[in-house]
Amino acid sequence: MRDRDTKHKFSLRERFGSFVYAGRGLKLLFLEHNTWIHLVATLCVVIVGWWVSLSPIEWAIAAALVGGVWITEALNTAIERLCDHVTPQMHPAIGRIKDIAAAAVLLSAITAVIAGLCIFVPAIINKVTQLL
Repeated sequence: MRDRDTKHKFSLRERFGSFVYAGRGLKLLFLEHNTWIHLVATLCVVIVGWWVSLSPIEWAIAAALVGGVWITEALNTAIERLCDHVTPQMHPAIGRIKDIAAAAVLLSAITAVIAGLCIFVPAIINKVTQLL
C-alpha cells in the first residue's frame, strides 16, 4: 500500500478501483441481517410512494431519509467489524462504542419513520378517500 499523503497523478484505473472496493463493501453489507430489514423497509417506501403518487419533493425527502438509514447502517457495520478486529474478546469500552454506533442507526431510523409518517399518512388518507 502506498503513502496516501504523497501527491500522485490522477488515474482512471484507480478511480475505477474505488468503485470495485465500494461494490465489495455493499456485498459485505448484505451479509448483515439488519440490512435485509432495511431492504424490506426501502421496498415498502418505494411501493407505497408509487401507489400514493408522491410528489418529486416528497420522493426527494423519502430518498434522503432512506439513504441516511442505509449510510448509518453501513457505518455501524464498519465500526462493529473494526472493533471486532481490534479486540475479538468482550471488552466494556468496545461494547460501549458498538452500542453508540447502533444508536446512530436507531436514531436515523426513528427520524425516517417520523418524517415518513408526516409524508405518507396524509398521502394514504388522500388516496383512500379518492378510492371511496
